[in-house]
Amino acid sequence: MADALIYDHVRTPRGRGRPDGSLREITAVELAATPLRALADRNGLDTALIDDVVYGCAQPVGEQGGNIGRAAVLTADWAESVAGQQVHRFCASALEAVNNAAAQVMTGAANAAVGGGVESMSRTYIGADTGAWSADPWCSYHNYFAPQGIGADLIATLDGFSREDVDAYAAESQRRAAAAQQAGWFDKSIAPVTDVIGQTVLARDEYLRPDTTTQSLAKLKPAFTGLGEVFDPVAIQRYPQVAEIDHVHTGGNSSGIVDGAAAVLVGSAEFGKDAGLRPRARIRAFANIGSEPTIMLTAPADVSRKLLDRAGMTPDDIDLFEINEAFASVVLRFMRYLDLDPEQVNVAGGAIALGHPLGATGAMILGTVLDELERRDLNTALVTLCAGNGLGTATIIERV
Repeated sequence: MADALIYDHVRTPRGRGRPDGSLREITAVELAATPLRALADRNGLDTALIDDVVYGCAQPVGEQGGNIGRAAVLTADWAESVAGQQVHRFCASALEAVNNAAAQVMTGAANAAVGGGVESMSRTYIGADTGAWSADPWCSYHNYFAPQGIGADLIATLDGFSREDVDAYAAESQRRAAAAQQAGWFDKSIAPVTDVIGQTVLARDEYLRPDTTTQSLAKLKPAFTGLGEVFDPVAIQRYPQVAEIDHVHTGGNSSGIVDGAAAVLVGSAEFGKDAGLRPRARIRAFANIGSEPTIMLTAPADVSRKLLDRAGMTPDDIDLFEINEAFASVVLRFMRYLDLDPEQVNVAGGAIALGHPLGATGAMILGTVLDELERRDLNTALVTLCAGNGLGTATIIERV
């Protein structure tokens, strides 16, 4: 089986996913096309060498629907011969897209492919695609459906994470992300977003709150007590050992709502020779898993164990871990269950500080950890995300 080699990755900056966010007037397809243009320009890429563009999107409706991967190819003025597809694995969509591209290369179905994702959260709201898991009465009842925030607070309750614990983690994420941005660690991988006349709209992540402290976070009200009035009884039915759910998550210790897109160029060794490019890493292995859907967010530890076992590795073989910071309790549980050193996890901050553009985040954080492996002269990283309906995806990369 051929190696799936990573040749480059590019992302947009993350813009606040609100009406006053800098990317609010940029359509989803234009966001999606931005990293494709950058990949071609900075690598002198003959795009006819690319077989497929696989894009994740977690709300694939309206302007984000209808196979935005193919739409991005055409909008970016890539060769018409480049195919496109759209995948949906909730918040893990972009990492799944990268894994899909890698699988095509490994099996010989493609010589080169791009995996990535896009989400315009300022233009397409969370829950726009509804779906059977929440909208179908029988499916929702049968699976004890509760929103993700309830699951995050349920994790904190079951694992004993206090409000102080989740706020402390959030403050550290903000500190690390602010330090990384100040030091320019993100700069080489960001493609500025421009408007229709070519003026730069956004060149840096704008969601960060570098002045955040545990004291300022402590002033925020819990975000999910209102939902809890409806859904806490459902979750407690599924977890009868819990007498009451402790609502510890706020807007400050949960992932931020942002817009953005990212793309990862994956190809064979033969492609690299044809394109005149040198690989930066290879995708060693990847895996998916399902877990209990009410709590929903515990899969990162399970899928990481599954992936490490399949790869013949242990956590000690991994230099850096990158887990999406959907909620602080998700990361705290992941580190506890894999017995990880916090200094190895999300070393440049994460989605609590930078934001989580749902269908794009997986490709973004894979790129971030590859940059950090290179900057720190380390070798191997594991990337993972929880996803809606109890799903988890993970990927191991190693430098070459």
